[in-house]
Amino acid sequence: MSSWVRRRDHNVFVNAFNMLICGLIAGVVVAAAAFPFAAMSGLAAKAGQQTFASLPSELKAFRSPQISRIYAADNRTQVAQFYDEFRSDVPLKEMSPFMRDAMVAAEDRQFYQHHGVDLKGAARALVNNRNGGQKQGASTITMQWVRISLAYSATKPQDVIDATEDAPKRKVAEMKYALEVEKQLSKDQILERYLNIVPFGKQTYGIYAASRVYFNKKPKDLTIGEAALLAAIVKAPSAYDPTDPDGYELIRQRRNAYVIPGMVEMGAITRAQADAALKEAIPRKVRPMSNGCVSVAKNNWGFFCDYFYRWWMERKEFGPTPYDRERRLKSGGYRITTTLDVKAQKQARDRIGDLISEKNKNALLLAAVEPGTGKVRMLAANRRYKLDDPDDPQNAISSDPRKARKGIRGSYPNTTNPLLTGGGDITGYQAGSVMKMFTIVAALEQGYPLAYTIRTQSRYRSRYIIESSNDAACPGTHFWCPSNAGGGGEGVFNMWTGLGRSINTYFVPLEERVGAEKVVSAAKRFGIQFREPDDALLAEPGNAHQWGAFTLGVSATTPLDMANAYATLAADGMYCPPTPIERIATRDGDQLDVGRSPCVRATAKDVARAALDAARCPVGDSAQLGRCGGSTAGITRSVVGHPVFGKTGTTDRDRTASLIAGTTALVVAGYLVNPDYQNHRDRLDHDQVNPAVYRTLADYMEGRPRESFKRPSSGRIAFGDQRSIPDVECDPMPRARDRLEDAGFDVWRGQEVESDCPAGTAAGTEPSGRTVKNGVVVIQVSKGRRGASPPIFPPIGPPR
Repeated sequence: MSSWVRRRDHNVFVNAFNMLICGLIAGVVVAAAAFPFAAMSGLAAKAGQQTFASLPSELKAFRSPQISRIYAADNRTQVAQFYDEFRSDVPLKEMSPFMRDAMVAAEDRQFYQHHGVDLKGAARALVNNRNGGQKQGASTITMQWVRISLAYSATKPQDVIDATEDAPKRKVAEMKYALEVEKQLSKDQILERYLNIVPFGKQTYGIYAASRVYFNKKPKDLTIGEAALLAAIVKAPSAYDPTDPDGYELIRQRRNAYVIPGMVEMGAITRAQADAALKEAIPRKVRPMSNGCVSVAKNNWGFFCDYFYRWWMERKEFGPTPYDRERRLKSGGYRITTTLDVKAQKQARDRIGDLISEKNKNALLLAAVEPGTGKVRMLAANRRYKLDDPDDPQNAISSDPRKARKGIRGSYPNTTNPLLTGGGDITGYQAGSVMKMFTIVAALEQGYPLAYTIRTQSRYRSRYIIESSNDAACPGTHFWCPSNAGGGGEGVFNMWTGLGRSINTYFVPLEERVGAEKVVSAAKRFGIQFREPDDALLAEPGNAHQWGAFTLGVSATTPLDMANAYATLAADGMYCPPTPIERIATRDGDQLDVGRSPCVRATAKDVARAALDAARCPVGDSAQLGRCGGSTAGITRSVVGHPVFGKTGTTDRDRTASLIAGTTALVVAGYLVNPDYQNHRDRLDHDQVNPAVYRTLADYMEGRPRESFKRPSSGRIAFGDQRSIPDVECDPMPRARDRLEDAGFDVWRGQEVESDCPAGTAAGTEPSGRTVKNGVVVIQVSKGRRGASPPIFPPIGPPR
């Protein structure tokens, strides 16, 4: 709260008292004892009858700002709190009786006798002030509550001035409202409201906050000495500051010489109790209260807290502008239960800590999402969520050479950047082959079955155009020629085997046939956010058709985006926007209908189930519909111990490494990146990110029932339109080729094998029997029997 609300030091009636004295001399005070409203009428006549009459008879007091508390999914573990003013209302019954008595003794000893306005006290203050004594105020507890409430209710700057300035008009308004308040509320109700709103210094407001900050206890547990100290502070919080040497002496004198004796005088405590209270120590230090995400209860919760805060700030339900949303969060007194699973969070952070130091320039990032709900269960990294102290920096010099030359420090070990979720200038990281999943989805949507085969080469000449000077260009051309990691990868692959072994030269031609724009569209429907400006431009409908490298994962994504995208597969193709919220309750306990956006269908149920079946191959599980024939993270299935799906990813020059693995209950996405310098020359492998992901997933799944993935409703999406393969055994090669092509197959010449057919003829095909329409059929060429002479046939030429 601003200083104009806090300031109570030397509140004086000034000219109001000069008008009041006339009424007092005329005998108004005498009348007040019998009929207080008569006294008020006399005062009104002296202070200005029109002004008094024009005031509304009802005080419209808004509720004071309250702390909003953030809890984990268990609804018990407090993660963080947000506030502009550290205040939380508590009922009078939860306050120490000593606190109530001490406040009355300190601020308004006639509280239980007057009807809102203490005219005797006002007269006494006027005489004292005019005689040059220490200035005294004459505001009752009721009037003080009115003044603070009016300030909180102000909607314009002038309203604030009117509510707080030392002027007769303000004092008259306070008196009238106080009289009306006393007609509507009991003394205990007024005292409760006052104790919950009054400032106690040290950025604390209300008795709950004061009890926590000064004594780290609940209001009901305050002793006589503690209650008396807090009551003594209210008169002038800035002056009566026990942490200041001068303030310490002032507050000690006020507590011991005024408040505690006043409690004895009122009969609230005995002399013996007072003597004991006088000996109670006065704290010279206070306990700072956490506020926001940089002071979460446990540091590794900070990234989740930050995600929640950014989520809140984007929700228009909480206000039309970011300012309104933040004000509501920091003053609304909400009880917000998040989706954070503290056990999963701890396990993930421990797994990360076992593998990499928080002082490593590379960041190991883990995000986990629950399929079918979008609930974000954990966000963990080998980083401390905190600001680096500029006076005592702990962060190392940036790994970015340009920044290092300027002495700029990096983001390790301390950072508040949204490394896992994106935002601000964090657009994400290239994730590599995990993006191949969207090519499978788009292909299935276009009618290509999982069994669709492509004959691959170690390097593929695509139709996509790039600069001829680029290393990835085919020699002497403008065409992009992708290759497979480590070379090789020649053969016939389908979606199971192609994804299992992550064959680039399978997925680029598949993307060509499907259309890159359809692959990008699938990624968008699965929640991929194109935060990088260049990526966003390429992802536009008019440009996406030429984005050939998209299937290999060159666009920037975040671990959260990818975890939720793969969770969409496990949810039968239903995309649920990621959310940090379980429920939100107002200060009155009413539940708000916010926090969950409706799930929408991203792809057909059978498409999702079929794509997931292929995704079982990379992580060592067995496909239900086909055969895998290889994996890139094969240990995952045995470690997790449940049916699992997922995919590894590696970017060009191994600058990032990723693994996504999931079950029906949880999907975990892990990235190993250098967030400060993504164009580094180090090679990042999977020795850290893979174990972090599959061990975290195994921890989460321990003790949970095993649940199998569902099969598509029809085998057609897996095997497509199956066609019989003509028997070409012993046919001359040109004839064999023509027959197979006429049957609708993509024909390739294979290796020479020994057979009973004459040398140079077709020994058979791979596969044989039946295969998918337009699929690859390889003709095996006969060497003939050992020692036999080959017949003479025209050359077959290159495959068409």
